[in-house]
Amino acid sequence: MLEGWACTYRDLENGQRQILSVLLPGDLVEPFGILPAFADHSIGAVTQVTLAQIPPHAIRATARVSPRIEQALWWDLLVAIAIEREHTVSLGRRTASERLGHLFCELHLRQQIVGLCDHSRCDLLLTQSELADLLGLSAVHVNRSLQDMRSRGLVSLRNRQLIIHDLTELRDFSFFDPNYLHADTARSSSSPEIQWSAQ
Repeated sequence: MLEGWACTYRDLENGQRQILSVLLPGDLVEPFGILPAFADHSIGAVTQVTLAQIPPHAIRATARVSPRIEQALWWDLLVAIAIEREHTVSLGRRTASERLGHLFCELHLRQQIVGLCDHSRCDLLLTQSELADLLGLSAVHVNRSLQDMRSRGLVSLRNRQLIIHDLTELRDFSFFDPNYLHADTARSSSSPEIQWSAQ
């Protein structure tokens, strides 16, 4: 992903949709190139997007000759899996407001890692309906959760931007532990393969 936001999702036979993950600029959509027969989800654009397409065989060939690139691809894949696990925890154990707060913390940090936001604000290009499909809530419940966090003085939304008024308090409120994103490793490591995978 070079520009814009996308998502992976599954459609149910009753017309409902579950968004599985959000793809941001810098993300690898399929690190090793998924085999068509095993594709169990769809990928859709949330905004207008710009993609760089690399043939799967080229990715695999490059990984075979460059251990550093291979390690970077594995690093990216394992972080994506960690994000999915955290999403499962949110669906099962966090309240609606905590789910939304946790997602805000994650999106903020992921954009911060690639230099797309500052300390207090970042893009939020998902509609309330899309947030509902991602968090397993109704759009009404998402709206109520937003009002709850606004009333607590944690966040506000303006012109498709998320403004975080107290990041520490928001993280505490939503039980957000950034370790699963390995953000410190991505920012501080001098290892080229880690830096490549985070950018």
